[in-house]
Amino acid sequence: MADADESDDYMSMDFSDVPAKPAQETSLQRKQRLRREAEIKGRPKSKAELAADEAAARNHALSQSLLDPTAPAAQKSKGLAMMKKMGFVAGSTLGAQQSAASANAEPIRINIKEDRSGIGLDAERKRKVDEAAEQQGLPVQGKRPKVDEGEFRDRVRKESEAARTEKQVHAAQKVAEMLDEEGHGQQQQQQQQQQQQQQQRDPHISHKSKSRTLSTRPLKSINVLWRGLVRQREEAERDRRMRHDLEQSLSSHLPTYGEEEDDDDAGTQQAMGKSDQVVNPFEDLEEEDAELDGFNGLEPETRLRRLVAYLRDQYRYCFWCKCTYPDKEMDGCPGLTEEEHD
Repeated sequence: MADADESDDYMSMDFSDVPAKPAQETSLQRKQRLRREAEIKGRPKSKAELAADEAAARNHALSQSLLDPTAPAAQKSKGLAMMKKMGFVAGSTLGAQQSAASANAEPIRINIKEDRSGIGLDAERKRKVDEAAEQQGLPVQGKRPKVDEGEFRDRVRKESEAARTEKQVHAAQKVAEMLDEEGHGQQQQQQQQQQQQQQQRDPHISHKSKSRTLSTRPLKSINVLWRGLVRQREEAERDRRMRHDLEQSLSSHLPTYGEEEDDDDAGTQQAMGKSDQVVNPFEDLEEEDAELDGFNGLEPETRLRRLVAYLRDQYRYCFWCKCTYPDKEMDGCPGLTEEEHD
């Protein structure tokens, strides 16, 4: 009876021992899962993800031995199949001295180059070269020289001060030229008045003025302090006239409708005759001027100081006050420098 009691009662309604069935996936859940999988498959990978996949595939391929018969690369290698037919055994070396310790039992591994340096550049050799360059104070290859912030600021400040001083020199030269031109104009007026008085006294006497204006004076007769300003102006005028003459000569040789050949020849000869009679008014520009070169070679501060002193001595004019004083004492002027006028 005990055995009968212990036997399973198949008529019992107790289902506690029956394993629970897994929950079935509904249609809505299945659609959502498929949509997520499609989105994952259809989404394009970024550059970082592609690079990571490529690196993982490369590392996996390099970790496998080319002589492993189970490796996919070994199974597809035609060279390894030909070597096996000739008696090669995986794990052995090639050549007659198969027992040599220096022989390679594995093919040479591929070394992936990840930097942008030249092929074959030894890192140790490059490091020694860089250390030697640093010891000698030379710039290291691939590295920019370190710039001190203080030195950079001083250099920029000096450049700006030099440019500002050059502008002041140019302004002082224009003032000196203007005052000198006014002085020459007054001298010319006095000479003309004297000539008129002499002609009134004796009408048979005719005087020709030999004085020249500033534009026609030889360059070397102009004061070297502002001679460079006049020279630059004349050089610009010479270039302008040369361009104008070139344009006129080209336009004069262009044929027009209805002209005869005789007229063209006559016009060409006339133009050539005129060009032969042209006098070069810029002969001074072709001569060397050592005095002007020496003055331009001075520092801007030195040139400005000489110009300021000349204006004070000759015309009682203060460049910083921008006015002319009635006497040489120049009462009321603070001094010779710009700092004293601040």
